[in-house]
Amino acid sequence: MPPSFSLCPRLLVCDLDGTLLTGHGVLTPATAAALRQAVDTGVEVAFATGRRHSFAWQILAPLDLHPGTVLISSNGAITRTFAGETIHRVAMPAAIALLLCRMFGPYRDSLIFTFDRTGQGALVVEDIDALHRHIPRWVDSNRHEIECVLPLERAFERGEEPVQAMICGTPQAMREVIAFLEETTPNVTHDEAAQLRRSISGHRTEYAARDLSIVDLMPGGCSKGSAVARLAALRGIQAAEVAAIGDNMNDADMLAYAGCAVVMKNSPTELLAMASRNGWIVTGSNEEDGAAQAILGM
Repeated sequence: MPPSFSLCPRLLVCDLDGTLLTGHGVLTPATAAALRQAVDTGVEVAFATGRRHSFAWQILAPLDLHPGTVLISSNGAITRTFAGETIHRVAMPAAIALLLCRMFGPYRDSLIFTFDRTGQGALVVEDIDALHRHIPRWVDSNRHEIECVLPLERAFERGEEPVQAMICGTPQAMREVIAFLEETTPNVTHDEAAQLRRSISGHRTEYAARDLSIVDLMPGGCSKGSAVARLAALRGIQAAEVAAIGDNMNDADMLAYAGCAVVMKNSPTELLAMASRNGWIVTGSNEEDGAAQAILGM
């Protein structure tokens, strides 16, 4: 049985990985049909993902939705239509990116910068072989867009600012990274560390079954939630008229913003606990077309 709702939303925002996509990255026919049915009933459907825009677009293009359909990518850094119109874009100042390189010296072999471009250089790392030892599946999937720059600081000499930085590793290693963010390290001064914390927003995504966690370091105030709120305001839509479906901690503020929040059964324990506290709806897992169940119940 699909979950039952007291709301017919004007705007439905869906995460991709772990939500619309199966564990093998597949958008099932049932989920695709549910999305099209929502559009046919007059609901504006948008997507919000931590993935890069070009990577996410490859998955969503076969849906053949209206060119004005909105894709929020890089955890809120870029809001762009399927037709390529940029609605909003925020980047990380090069000075902050350079500070991250210095502060995260002990983690440089898993530090990745994302740029708003396609092809090689969309992702910049210092040592792809070292990164492969940490996250081989991710590197193999993205190798065609990874550029090695040594030292990493040279990536910002071109004058282009990144939209996102991320550090990947095991959940235990990434918990250490989060704790590291609160410390003042020998590589930066106390004032620089304080400036860095004011200038970035951290978002965590965890995949326990893959022993993988990602810490995204975004420009300050940048998140899926803030991007969805901005889009809703642009459309003249109230938060109470927004529904959101997600499965991970980087979806938490988007879910908190929405008038109707739906959490996937395959979500981490931490997010499921938040759903219980906040009265959010829990639907089936991504292997059970849980997102389709939720959409059809709206």
